[in-house]
Amino acid sequence: MQYLSQLFILFLIFCSFNSMAHENGKATKYSSELAHAPTPLPDRVVLTWEDDPATTQSVTWRTDAETKIGKAHLALANANGRALEIKEIQAETTYFQSDINEANYHSITFRDLSPDTLYTYRVGDGVNWTEYYHFKTASDRPRPFSFIYFGDAQNEVRTHWSRVFREAFRDAPRAAFTLHAGDLIDNPSWDAEWGDWHQGPDWVNGTIPVIATPGNHEYDRINQGPESERYWQTKEGKTIEINTTSFNPEKSDKGTIYKVSFSGPNDNKAYFEFNDGGNIIFVDEGVENITGFKKSELIGSSFYSAPLYDRQRDPGIPAVSTHWRPQFAFPVQDVPDESLKETVYYIDYQGVRFISLDSNKEKEIQIPWFRKVLENNPNRWTIVTFHHPVFSPGSDRDNEELRKLWKPILDEFKVDLVLSGHDHTYARTGQVDTTDLTNVPTGYQQAYDPNIGTVHVVSVSGPKMYGISKGNYAKRVAEYTQLYQIIHVDDKSLKYEAYEATGKLYDKFTLQKRKGMPNLLLEALPSENRK
Repeated sequence: MQYLSQLFILFLIFCSFNSMAHENGKATKYSSELAHAPTPLPDRVVLTWEDDPATTQSVTWRTDAETKIGKAHLALANANGRALEIKEIQAETTYFQSDINEANYHSITFRDLSPDTLYTYRVGDGVNWTEYYHFKTASDRPRPFSFIYFGDAQNEVRTHWSRVFREAFRDAPRAAFTLHAGDLIDNPSWDAEWGDWHQGPDWVNGTIPVIATPGNHEYDRINQGPESERYWQTKEGKTIEINTTSFNPEKSDKGTIYKVSFSGPNDNKAYFEFNDGGNIIFVDEGVENITGFKKSELIGSSFYSAPLYDRQRDPGIPAVSTHWRPQFAFPVQDVPDESLKETVYYIDYQGVRFISLDSNKEKEIQIPWFRKVLENNPNRWTIVTFHHPVFSPGSDRDNEELRKLWKPILDEFKVDLVLSGHDHTYARTGQVDTTDLTNVPTGYQQAYDPNIGTVHVVSVSGPKMYGISKGNYAKRVAEYTQLYQIIHVDDKSLKYEAYEATGKLYDKFTLQKRKGMPNLLLEALPSENRK
């Protein structure tokens, strides 16, 4: 009888919780505040580097705001967890208020580590601890290694990007680190989106370090004017002032649809709709009257680029997301502007110099620092990452300023590989027949120059994808395809492989080092994909 009574009590408790989650028998949306609430138990554990990967390792994590103490236990890894010789280290703690909660971020850099050595660690407050994680320090000399490169995750990160990450990890479980070429999330200040990004890799981020460069979606604007005050461009090329009178996002089976009403000159009214990708899907006669563009000229185009070129009248000052620095510990180096710290940096790893540039702001003032880092580079290989590509496969995208400012330097120092995102497509330069390049802006003909040897890659790992409208400068392109890339580096060669989200090989090539000469590019496209 006692056993039956206990079962009955458990049944009542289950029914009580079930009724809370399913009011009146119907499923209800679990709030972001609850889903991403911090607790005394650490979460969002991320390994990064702010110093030499051979002798240091940084780790950050999050707790609730009441947990004001952060600690780590560090030990040489062994085959007997109960015999670990633990060293306790105190963390630096920073209070953080997001749009939905209060938290503390904790950060430690383990120092004086031995190169090429496996360590184990856990983090907590002295009572509430994570499980033990492993990490391995880099070798202090050139050694072969692999890393995983992701283009934009950005949208529906928990739903659709997480499987791409996990497929990549299945293919390269011993990767030295993951590299993210910007737009990790869509809204820079939304804590729930950052939470989704952490949930995808989950414990892997606590074992395999992260290198990341910020995209435009990691950037916010401060001291900006009202969002309602906008500029449009008419068919005659005239800039006109527009005011948003209503903005209503609505969920649909095709994603979020944004329904927007405007008033223009002489108080003319207009209405249009655009989708998650920023593409216009409906306009009314008011838009035609105000702009001079026909519906057929606007539908399918980007709201933010040609032909409307919508922008805020007072865009404000660009500032990297307030989430960036608390949750990542990247090198704080002698960059030309304080605002570029931890977005512009370099890391040397086993014979490769990885350089992160910030393509969102202050592009010209980064040049002296960039040149100095390249001039004083003792490594055999150089890989540069920044978000906006020098060469873009979209007809409405062309980063001419970057091409003028940074490409001559990339060429001069014969940088081996440039990894970017932003375009939500895939394009990789290689040896192509330049006699048949049409509808390609000036500057694209030398996307790959065998006399220089630099390969440029644009990729996308998330579900927000665009079509290819200008890709014939590239050797290999893809549209509406989620991808990840695994890159293997040794002393003599760099082997690059791009995979679809399903794990199917999509692209492959090898760069071979040649003494006193540019790299030799060896194409190795899958047979069914060869031109």
